[in-house]
Amino acid sequence: MVKPGLSPTVNRVSSQGMHRDYQRWYSHRLNRDMGVAVYGHFGMPLLAFPTSGGDEWEQEGQGMVGALSPYLEQGRIRIFSINGVHNDSFQNKGAHPFHRSWMQAQYDAYVANEVFPFVDSQCQTPGIPIATLGASLGAYHAANTLFKHPDRVKRCYALSGIYDMRDSMDGMYDDNFYFNNPVDYMANQNDPWFLHHYGSCDIRLATGTGPWENSGPTYRMSAVLAGRGIAHHLDDWGPKGGHEWPYWHHQMWEYVGAHF
Repeated sequence: MVKPGLSPTVNRVSSQGMHRDYQRWYSHRLNRDMGVAVYGHFGMPLLAFPTSGGDEWEQEGQGMVGALSPYLEQGRIRIFSINGVHNDSFQNKGAHPFHRSWMQAQYDAYVANEVFPFVDSQCQTPGIPIATLGASLGAYHAANTLFKHPDRVKRCYALSGIYDMRDSMDGMYDDNFYFNNPVDYMANQNDPWFLHHYGSCDIRLATGTGPWENSGPTYRMSAVLAGRGIAHHLDDWGPKGGHEWPYWHHQMWEYVGAHF
């Protein structure tokens, strides 16, 4: 039975040889169709966000699905790869900055109110704990989603991330931006409900000294969390922490092998 508003499931075998489902539905929050590529039959859900130029097929196209295929085939994880709206939010220089921050707030609402229930239905487990994954700009989304929804997202893998989006706002600032700019709202986080849930989360901020990597944003985000007493892991991979897909493949291979 197809959930209202969803297109029928497309069952395929991906280029890596594993089971792949695909569904799209119209999001009234984002005023567009949004797709989800699902890899694997069973396992704990891993919600993957794209880089700034990617979409729901990026994890497969850039080899992450292939790199993790043994874990998918073993039923240890199930990857839910979604699209982003970066070209219409922070990267949309033709829009007013407050429209950019509003679009990011809408995207967060889409993830929480549409993607989370979709994951629940696919896993047939309401409220199942979700892990997030993202690299570069995707790391921002992976971390921001946990920080805002720590009752649902219990682990994040934020690889080579940035956590301060001020450069995308042309010097302007509003509530939508504040509550989606982790270095700001997390620095002031004192809500007992959030702090309680963070205590049961596994927050992984990964960086390194490899090619094209800038570790400054990761260290700054770690310092913000430490300042609030929020337990987390700052994983500096040294020369194995570069800003490119082969490095992220290796990191996720190690993470999934250790944690799932």
